[in-house]
Amino acid sequence: MNLFKSNLIRNSFWGIAANGAQSILVSLFFVMVARKYDTRQFAFFLIANTIYQFLAAFSALGLGQWFTREVVEIEDKKELVSRFLKIQLYSGLFFYACNIIVAFTLYQNELLRYLIVLLGINIIFDNIIYAIKALNVAEYRQNKTFIILVIDSVLKFLIGCALFVYPLSIITLAVLLLVVRFITLNFFLGFGAGYAVSIRSLCTSPLSGKAIRAIVFANWPFIIIGSVSIAYWRISNIIISKTLSLADVAHFEISYRVLAIAQILPLIVSMTVFPSLVRIYGTGNKQDFKEYYNKVFVYYLLFGVFAYSFVYSFADALIPWAFGSNYNGTGVYTKEMFLTMLIFPTALLQANVLVAMKMERADMWFNVVSLVLNTLFCLAGFMIAKTLTTVNLAIFFSFLVFHICQDVLLLRKGMVSLWHVARFYIVTALMAGIYVLLSYQMPGIWVFGIYWVLVGAGFLISKIQFGKKLQMIEQ
Repeated sequence: MNLFKSNLIRNSFWGIAANGAQSILVSLFFVMVARKYDTRQFAFFLIANTIYQFLAAFSALGLGQWFTREVVEIEDKKELVSRFLKIQLYSGLFFYACNIIVAFTLYQNELLRYLIVLLGINIIFDNIIYAIKALNVAEYRQNKTFIILVIDSVLKFLIGCALFVYPLSIITLAVLLLVVRFITLNFFLGFGAGYAVSIRSLCTSPLSGKAIRAIVFANWPFIIIGSVSIAYWRISNIIISKTLSLADVAHFEISYRVLAIAQILPLIVSMTVFPSLVRIYGTGNKQDFKEYYNKVFVYYLLFGVFAYSFVYSFADALIPWAFGSNYNGTGVYTKEMFLTMLIFPTALLQANVLVAMKMERADMWFNVVSLVLNTLFCLAGFMIAKTLTTVNLAIFFSFLVFHICQDVLLLRKGMVSLWHVARFYIVTALMAGIYVLLSYQMPGIWVFGIYWVLVGAGFLISKIQFGKKLQMIEQ
């Protein structure tokens, strides 16, 4: 079978393309918002957006995987689609109510409350969109999702461009974004779904509370898996909004946006690596599985150091250029946040390995532990220094614990050796440390170019020598 004509690759491509295009356009939108509003209004917008995304992560209930499995097996697909959409609608309404409670409980500023209430309506819209996106994944129609998400992102981008022509209040901006999301929802209902679905039919289709509880309680692990990764970052933003300055809220969100762009490539690569891991593990050949893991592990490691070194050299210049002079000091915090990038790619790979080995529940609990530790480290660190640096270090160390938990489990399962684990931390620390020391001796552009030319040359030489040794052994 031609790999590139398979449903798996085609579906993965559309998912990758949609996420990549959306991430870039949304990042550009935030750049424009940052440049056109003062730090106070921009920070309020970010806080409201954070509350909405944090609650939306739980509101979706993580039932996409359950639905994908069910829709493939059941005959009456239209009835299942209506049922799933109704669950998402009810959940969206419930968490929107929670959003309003949070707005009036945690914050006293009226403008901020209005923004939280307005942007929170997106929770309801996003839940229904989430359901239709899951349907498209199950039926290999990710191209529809891609088209609609690109339209959504382009409309947001155009709103951002409009700010340079006509000044809009931050409330008007929030209303326009809400209109765009409503348009996107109707695109999904009318074009994105394979079945005739309307808001009216959605509201009138019957579904008992008992049926909802049965489905949710039977699939509770998906709620944790689907929400922890988003909550991990958003909980930090909420803590910052309650304990630090509005400028720190902006610094953190800008740093996170840059990090999210850097994460796109390992996420894209993982969309190809994961199916290969599943296939090789399914053959029962443990040696081939370990060899494939070790082979790709090196590339993940190198990309993590590459991303960190790039940001370390250029963040101080690029971020003010992109976001404006109000954020001249953001580069320092971006560098701190990118410490996590040193271990994120390999942690992502190891998470895929655990899932391929059918140990996703262990990975789920590692995520939960990491989220709890992130919060505890942050609050404990504030007793020493209440700064944004404390938040970034809490994220790094909690993620480090997450990586170590993966290492221990893989070590116990015989997937890695103790030397493999130790070598990763030694090599990563040495590569990053040497780069930082060299950066004190010469300009960033020079150290970045020379360093990676030397690393690349060394890597190629080692690959060539290894290939020759392998040929000699075979002969």
